Amino acid sequence: MGKIKRLTRKQILVRKYIKEGTQIVIGCILMAIGTSLFLLPNQLSSGGFAGISTIIYYLFNMPLGTTMLILNIPLIILTIIRVGKETAIKGIIGTVLLSIFIDIFERFNPLTEDRLLACIYGGILAGLGTAIVLKANASTGGTDLLSYVIRSFKPHYKASNLIVIVDIGIVLLNVLFFREIEVGLYSAIAIYLMGKMIDIVFEGIYFTKMMFIVSNKYREIAKEIETSLDRGSTAIYGKGMYTRERKMILWCVASRGEVARIKQAAQTIDPRAFIVISSAREAWGKGFK
Repeated sequence: MGKIKRLTRKQILVRKYIKEGTQIVIGCILMAIGTSLFLLPNQLSSGGFAGISTIIYYLFNMPLGTTMLILNIPLIILTIIRVGKETAIKGIIGTVLLSIFIDIFERFNPLTEDRLLACIYGGILAGLGTAIVLKANASTGGTDLLSYVIRSFKPHYKASNLIVIVDIGIVLLNVLFFREIEVGLYSAIAIYLMGKMIDIVFEGIYFTKMMFIVSNKYREIAKEIETSLDRGSTAIYGKGMYTRERKMILWCVASRGEVARIKQAAQTIDPRAFIVISSAREAWGKGFK
């Protein structure tokens, strides 16, 4: 048998940086497409510095990407001072790349002039790109870096709350500037979709279900679940506070497609079984991720 080649620490770091660099580039391209070809031409905002830059774009005809880069310079300096060089360096890379790609795609004609379509596809693309960049432990400046700086002064503040507050304020500025309430309404949809896309990328779309089955025939039900669906289950000791009787609660995690079969199996074995079904955001381990 051949010897297993072990990577040195330097090789591992190089691969890590190549992977993260590729993610940052892909993420910035997707964000730029969503911003330049969907949101910007329709006067929509995705919050953050992009929202401020959109106002400046229509007021002074300055390139959106360049404006975003200029706005981020003092924030990057503060990040270096307050947070650290590694966070700042990745922030600089993401900010510069996003600015360049936005200015490049800005030269192309918009893909749609329908605001509803623009907010949907712009929000999805911008959110997907943002998630990919965040997966690389990087950022594209704006409210992300701002939250780092603020938390360096006030560590107990939640980053998500800070970003939402800033984004809401900037969207309101866009509404006041363009004097159209629709700008704010459509922008809110875009921001919501961005958030959902980030959740999907980080948490996945494969929702699982948790089932709690209370039955005196828990052994038979557990055996049927294992035999028919190749799923494991766990018996938990419990006590009925009304009857004062000790009960065994069968706990099982399953995919959405398996829930009906488990429910049917439990009710066939024990028609009086008490079953509770709830959603589980993620499941890691054998048979799942």
